[in-house]
Formats: sequence, structure tokens, C-alpha cells
Amino acid sequence: MDRSCAALACKRLKGSHTFFALASTLNEIHTDFGIREKIVRTTTDNGSNFLKAFRIYGQSDENNNLEPVGEVDDDGQDVDEEDGSEDVEFVDAGALLDEDDYLEYQLPKHHRCACHLLNLVSTVDASKADVNPLYRRVSRSAFAKCSSLWNKSSRSTTAAEVIEDNCKLQLIRPVPTRWNSLFSAVERIVRITREQGEGALAAVCSELDTPKFTPVDLAFLAEYAKTMSPVAKALDVLQGETSVQMGWLVPTITLLTTKLQQLSVTSKYSEPLIAALLSGLEKRFRDMLADPELIAAAILVPKFKTCWTSDEHIIKLGLDYIRSHLDCQAENSISEGSQSSEEEDFFSSLKKTGPPETTQQLDAYLGCPGDTVEVLKPFPAVCKLSLKLNTALPASAACERLFSVAGLIFRPRRACIGSKNFENQMLLRLNKAYW
Repeated sequence: MDRSCAALACKRLKGSHTFFALASTLNEIHTDFGIREKIVRTTTDNGSNFLKAFRIYGQSDENNNLEPVGEVDDDGQDVDEEDGSEDVEFVDAGALLDEDDYLEYQLPKHHRCACHLLNLVSTVDASKADVNPLYRRVSRSAFAKCSSLWNKSSRSTTAAEVIEDNCKLQLIRPVPTRWNSLFSAVERIVRITREQGEGALAAVCSELDTPKFTPVDLAFLAEYAKTMSPVAKALDVLQGETSVQMGWLVPTITLLTTKLQQLSVTSKYSEPLIAALLSGLEKRFRDMLADPELIAAAILVPKFKTCWTSDEHIIKLGLDYIRSHLDCQAENSISEGSQSSEEEDFFSSLKKTGPPETTQQLDAYLGCPGDTVEVLKPFPAVCKLSLKLNTALPASAACERLFSVAGLIFRPRRACIGSKNFENQMLLRLNKAYW
């Protein structure tokens, strides 16, 4: 079983990109392709307009049901209404009819991009480590000297040649929109120090007339790269498109938390940074790590099953979710295939004896030693549920790649291209594997 990805649409939004405009466009795409009932989740970034669109029109009991005006007692009488009251309140009926009940559009479940959240952890939350005066002093000194080198290498070809002659490698300059570019830039300096020695950087700094790195600066940069390496690897894992599933999210964040906790034991300079990262992960991924559906998705990935955590409560949440949905699948398949009367259907649950077949399939799947997707084939009920829960992607990186392709098509010389022509050309380029 292989995952296939395709681009369906890229619509132009005119006017303000409000939550209502986004909901309307998404609903139109779902209707045009007839996929409203097939969508499991929709993954977007954390823009406030997307969050509001799914909060209001998304698949949720709190959002789709009207709020009750007053509580009702067991006899069907309104508790808020006083007995014997004859006061009459006149209400404008037109205002009630015009009131939006948020049922105009129906959007699927929403999922926040995990990579966007990790970027926020690595930037916004990591900056809180500067509260520690020692860490702030050391980090600002080291990064200021790095910035001097990065600026010199990017503004002068002569400086770039000097760096390449002494270090045998070019420096990587970070960009503000991608945090992992900062990690890659620091890692390159650490690699130069490790392979060419501290003298190579010292010679570059002397020739370019930039502040020299002290042993404390270099030790801090090496520890920073070691600390942020698990975060960068987790980001790369979750950005996958064909080899990653929703079930990878919870084990990846759980393992990342464990690695950071282990690093805090041996850390000399980066202990405040690790504490800030752990706090950010707890704040931004708390609900996801406790979501039974996401936990079940992880268990139904043969690579992980139940070995990614030792918390029995977490595993129990996922297994209970799986068992309940396997039972629902079995009941639905029986009701669809049988032609029994309504009376027999009502009492059909009394005829069940012993553990159901779906539970046996789950136990056999958990005991199977394989870790590839082919392990799911002998267990059709488990395989069906696994495909459902793991269809969605944990990150919206695929859409970011779509924007990159769009930039290649919408060049300055083609500024007059129409929106429909632009969409067709982009879909042809992205879906050329299906030609």
C-alpha cells in the first residue's frame, strides 16, 4: 500500500481573506469534487482566519449545535420561566431570521500544522530562555559574531572566497521565515570548527576584520546545535508527504520531549533553552498528545504500535478508541449485509457470545512482529480503521511546496495570466505523475 498525493484546486480569493471567504471557498471545492463525506481532517497553518473558519463551521458538537436558551427540567418545562408570570416580551422576528446559525457551511475536522507549531516552539518559546542572564549574555555574544560572518559572506564575493579557502566550506545564511535555516547555519560553523579546527575560523575573522570567537562561544554553539538537533529532525520527519502519516505525530513529539529531557542532564549552557522548549511543547501540543484519535492513529502504524511510550494511560486511551470504532465497523457491516426485520436488529446484540472477531484481529495485529504496512493486510478491520485515521497529514508542508511551484509559474513576465489559466498550469505541473 502506497500513499498517493494530488492537487485538486488552487482558487483565487478576491477581497479580504476572512474566515467566511475561506469557509465558502473550501465548501465550494468539497462540493465540486464530491468529497465532503470522504474528508477525514483538514490540516492548515495557524492563521487566525483559518482557525476561526473551522471553529465556527467545523465538525464539532459545540459549533454545530445551537446554544440552548434555558435549561429544561424532567417535565419538559423551562426552568427559567417563573410560574404565574404573564409578562410578554416582544422580539423582532426579522432579526431572529437574519441571525447566522453557522449551518451554512459544513467543514470537516481541523488540524493545526505540527511544523508551524514546532517553528513557534523553536522561535517564540525558545526566546524565553533569555530570561536567564547567563544564557542571554553567552547566546547574544555568540550569535552576534555569527551574524557578522553571515553578513560579510553574503555581501562580498571576496569574503565568500576567503571563507571557502580557509574553511573548505561555505557558510549557510539563515532566513527569517524558516527557523531550521538558523540551525543549519549554526551547525555549519560547528562542523567547520570540528573538521578544520578553531584556527580556520580565527583566520577568517582576522582577514575579514570581524570579532573572533572565544572558546566559550564555540562551546555554546556546539551545545546549541546538539540541543536543537532533535527539534530539527522532528521538523524534517513531520514535513514528509508520502512516507508520513497522522500517526507519526504523537510518537514524534513524545520522543522529542524524551530526548530534550535527557539532554538537560548533561547540558552546561543550554539548560534554560531546554526548559523553554519543553514548556513550549507542553503548551502547544498538550491537547494533541492526549487526543484518543491521534493516539489510536499512532498505535495503528505498524512502525510504532505501543512501543513509543511507557504511559499505560495513554495506550489505554488509544486502544479503547480503536476497540469502540472496530465494534461500530462490525455492526455497520452486519446491518448492511443482513435483511433481518427491525425486531431482530433490535435484539441482535444479545446473540453475541465470546470476544468479537475485530478484537481478535486487534490482538493479533499488536502481537505481529513486522513493522511494515504489509502487516495490516491480514487484518481487514484494523487495516480499514488505520487507513481512515492515517489518511490526513500532520503538517501543511505539501501546501507550502504548492506555493513554491506557483512562484515558478507566476513570473514577472507572466503577470497578466488569468486565474483560471494559472490554476490549470499549476495543477498540470503538480499532477504530471498521473498524466
